[in-house]
Amino acid sequence: MLLRVTIACLIFPALLAGCRKGFVSLNTNPDLTTASQINFNYLFSNAELQTSGNTDGNGYEDWRNNLIYSGCMVQHLSSTLSYWDGDKYLYNPTYNSAYWDENYPNSIANIEEVIAHTQNDTAAYNLYQIARIFRAFMFQRMTDMYGDCPYAQAGQAVTSGTFYPRYDRQQDIYPGLLQELSDAAGKLDGTKPNTAGSADLLYGGNIAAWKKFAFSEMVRLAMRMCKVAPDSAHVWVNRAVQGGVMSSYTDNAIIRHQAVTGTPVVNGPGLIFVSNDPNGYRLSETFVNCLRNTADPRLGFLGTVCSDPTNPGDMGDTAKSLQLGQPNGYDPAYSGTTYDLVNAANWRGNANSYSVVNRYTFARLDAPTFFLTAGETQLLLAEAAERNWINGDPAAYFNAGVTAAMQQLAQQAGAGPSTDAITAWLAANPYNGTLEQINTQYWIAGFMDENECFANWRRSGYPILAAVSYPGNVTNNTIPRRFTYPQTEASTNTANYNAAVSRLPGGDKMTSRMWWDTP
Repeated sequence: MLLRVTIACLIFPALLAGCRKGFVSLNTNPDLTTASQINFNYLFSNAELQTSGNTDGNGYEDWRNNLIYSGCMVQHLSSTLSYWDGDKYLYNPTYNSAYWDENYPNSIANIEEVIAHTQNDTAAYNLYQIARIFRAFMFQRMTDMYGDCPYAQAGQAVTSGTFYPRYDRQQDIYPGLLQELSDAAGKLDGTKPNTAGSADLLYGGNIAAWKKFAFSEMVRLAMRMCKVAPDSAHVWVNRAVQGGVMSSYTDNAIIRHQAVTGTPVVNGPGLIFVSNDPNGYRLSETFVNCLRNTADPRLGFLGTVCSDPTNPGDMGDTAKSLQLGQPNGYDPAYSGTTYDLVNAANWRGNANSYSVVNRYTFARLDAPTFFLTAGETQLLLAEAAERNWINGDPAAYFNAGVTAAMQQLAQQAGAGPSTDAITAWLAANPYNGTLEQINTQYWIAGFMDENECFANWRRSGYPILAAVSYPGNVTNNTIPRRFTYPQTEASTNTANYNAAVSRLPGGDKMTSRMWWDTP
């Protein structure tokens, strides 16, 4: 259009004035949305919702990263189907990169827009600080999944024209995230304008709640550095405790979903379990046995045994005595292979004897998503206290963490273990002073936040999981250590991709360890 209008102005001088008059309107896209037309409160809502794992309304990245890979690798879940690659450490490049592929152009681009357009807007003062805090959470998850990744230049194609962002080193990203959390939390101010309100799906713009979120996220980041930067971790976890962290399950950061299929408002894992792939998985034998061995009162709220898992109306039997975990590393029953499920030690004659995720609690379209919880935070503080990094009794932190983790099941579906049941379990399973006990409880508390469980397992080494051995695995019979970058990055962002890969021991592989993941 610009070429045609310019030529017309040159050929017909007599029409020059009229040409100039219509130039702007003729060369402006009438469908273009400008910053003045955008409500950045709702763009922030979008970023929160997309980060929950279901950007496309079909559970794309939740299905692939959170369940198929992380859920099976940490042995919360098990699958005999070939495309559930995480069960047997098989390589699917698009499944590996699903979270990156969906979040960089969506949630991260959105949060960068919100921050860019609210930083100088006094009317959005607190929204800006809240967005910064949530951005830190978003990048913590991204770097913990992939390692070095675009951070300082990420999501800025629109705001600054940066189309080929560099990959920042993880050891540089972490200090940046901690400083951002500290600065933003310190600047949250209830006396200043706050436009977030109902557009904030986590806390409705509540300043006190966001402060607790920021300092609890600080705890998570600090403890992730425990092996590679213990002195810094010590400082930051103390700063977090002084700032004020989540202490009750009522502090939990939750997005409550709606059962509107085909939209991102649906809970991603719930959609997979109820509709998209109800028969593709079972609860892992490792997980069920761990709960059974300590008579954990959560077992009946986490699993159910269905006569026909493909029938979404079959709610199954949630009795604790019936729950049975399927071992990892097997092929479908009666497949006739060496790894046929009928050869499993606990085979009972029917694959439907194995538990699926409870359909009253987690396997629902409207099940809530938990981003960060008091249970996790208090358990990490138990570890910090055990390391003598903070004051306080490790046992008290441990008991608070387990209690909050059990109580949060009431937020899941309105019911959970009773106070008496929780008290009795803690009495029967007292704190024993080991990092294994603390982090095994973290693993249980994080059920369905599988990417986070995968990260903490790599950091802590607990619970102790027996790796499966299966033909064609790409990890030499070891549990993977990271997700791989999108293959498209090698051709579209070549120089930055190559630089990042060169810093990975072994290259862009699932076995390569990132900065904080040391043996």
